[in-house]
Amino acid sequence: MTVEQVAMVCHEANRAYCGGLGDHSQVPWGEAPEWQQNSAVCGVLFHLENPDSKPSDSHDNWLLQKKMDGWVYGPVKDTDKKEHPCMVPYEELPAGQRRKDSLFIGIVKALS
Repeated sequence: MTVEQVAMVCHEANRAYCGGLGDHSQVPWGEAPEWQQNSAVCGVLFHLENPDSKPSDSHDNWLLQKKMDGWVYGPVKDTDKKEHPCMVPYEELPAGQRRKDSLFIGIVKALS
């Protein structure tokens, strides 16, 4: 599989997982904006280059990318304002949010 294909699977798994948590804000890969697709691709590349990374490393990588793109903490995800409730250290994430990083890593390892 290509990096983009793995990123798509990660995105779709995350979308399904979020839906299970009651968050239906995620759109299918084909409808996702370029910045969101790029974020998934960057996550896949990070894990390919750092195969021993932990879920907290995955979140730290995501957090750094978001900060560089101008995102800040906000209690509700707002793409126009670039606010996201997960813009906190990994240890402060709710367990359900931390599981997304484990899921992402598992998919990358399974498909690479």
